[in-house]
Amino acid sequence: VIRNALFFGSGKHTALLVPWATFTEPEVAHVGLYEADMKKRGIEFDTYRKNFDDVDRAICDGDLTGFVKIHTKKGSDVILGATIVNPNAGNMISEITVAMANNVGLGSLGAVIHPYPTQAEAIRMCADLYNKTRLTPTIKGLLGTIGNRKIL
Repeated sequence: VIRNALFFGSGKHTALLVPWATFTEPEVAHVGLYEADMKKRGIEFDTYRKNFDDVDRAICDGDLTGFVKIHTKKGSDVILGATIVNPNAGNMISEITVAMANNVGLGSLGAVIHPYPTQAEAIRMCADLYNKTRLTPTIKGLLGTIGNRKIL
């Protein structure tokens, strides 16, 4: 509304992408659609979730609480919504909000180099989960084990 008034825009309220955060312990942040909204509207979606007990910075900090959950349009990397529960969720949701506002897909977030170790690595890890779904069976077979270690 303010942007429209000041800059003679024509943006509609329905097109606004407004993230929110609740500053509790841990923080909870969200942007976009919720699972229940998508189910109610009949929108098919995929969900990629990463718990912070897999994130090196969370392990170093000794706080393994929370997760990143990103919903995409079924069979696509178009981000429809995301929820983060973590002591830094309010800071982390902006990366996903910028991606959504600029039509940057989840697959592209996997190519972003994040400082290491940071909590934001969980977002990249969700993107990696999406990118793994795109591998062909041949590539999965070739990359499946390296040095007797299963990697996929």
